[in-house]
Amino acid sequence: MAGERRGRGLAALALVISLVALGISILAYREVGGSVAWKEHLQALQSTLEAAQKETADALARIERAVRGPERSGNLPADSKR
Repeated sequence: MAGERRGRGLAALALVISLVALGISILAYREVGGSVAWKEHLQALQSTLEAAQKETADALARIERAVRGPERSGNLPADSKR
């Protein structure tokens, strides 16, 4: 019976410690900017990705012109277009 009380006391102490840790982590998250910083970071990554996609498309178009020749670029057979 004394062991059960001790176990409950330790469980309650663990709960209090975890709640304090949760509170501290929420305060730290707000201090560093929270979700606003993530949104700005994601927007910057998205613009970088879009620029990389454009550069890749341009490079592939140049490679296609070099391989196929300027007169055949963009004129793929009907069965290979998707």
